Amino acid sequence: MPILSRPALVEHLVRTRIAGDVATPRDNNLSHYRKLANGDRHYWLGLELGDRWADEQDVLAVMAERCGVVDDPAHRVGQDTIDPELTVDGLDRMAARLRKAAAGKERVLFATGHPGSLIDVHSRIAAALRAQGCDIVRIPGGLIADEGYVVQFADVAVFERGATLWHTHSPEPMNAILDALGEDGRPDLVIADHGWAGRAGQRGIDSVGYADCNDPALFIGEAEGTMQVTIPLDDHVIDPRYYEPMTTYTLEASGLL
Repeated sequence: MPILSRPALVEHLVRTRIAGDVATPRDNNLSHYRKLANGDRHYWLGLELGDRWADEQDVLAVMAERCGVVDDPAHRVGQDTIDPELTVDGLDRMAARLRKAAAGKERVLFATGHPGSLIDVHSRIAAALRAQGCDIVRIPGGLIADEGYVVQFADVAVFERGATLWHTHSPEPMNAILDALGEDGRPDLVIADHGWAGRAGQRGIDSVGYADCNDPALFIGEAEGTMQVTIPLDDHVIDPRYYEPMTTYTLEASGLL
């Protein structure tokens, strides 16, 4: 896999719709911002937001600043956007945290609520950190959450139910892992998405998360300092191989290649 320059990566992100004009429609984004503001915890992604974000226009303002959605509140339907420059900025911030993890040979946990798209992204970074001497967390067996099982494939924790890996926003699988690990097994860093990332940050662990433009909570978490880094991207594009240049860029920027 060639290592793309920043301009070439930006072009790739736009062409594959990881960023730029993404598939998530504007009305879906605004609906999620409204539900977060109305206190629907499904949209808090494991964070505790209290009543600090009860105005959906404040949520939109954060998303325009940190994700690159259209900042005009009158834009209600049609196309919405993710700024690819903000995506690469997030990858660069992530790379800096990965350098720190590698230098300290930290204990790192990987998890995803998007096993159909992001498991390989997480797995490649886990392998690179292990090669630098990091301890990649092996989760305990037999963990149960949300009427399913928390299992691990290729170093990445995922949610399984009915012999199928599930897309989930729930923070409960992360709760199950952290409760089972206890304080002695607590990771130094979590790299994840959705409720897995949000709950880790809420429980005081350095957390880096990928997030789509209809998942505002992790961006709010970074704005408040609960999340270390939130990277804006479409978290389920048509071909998971489209993420490979992005992952290679991150590994190069972090000195892990």
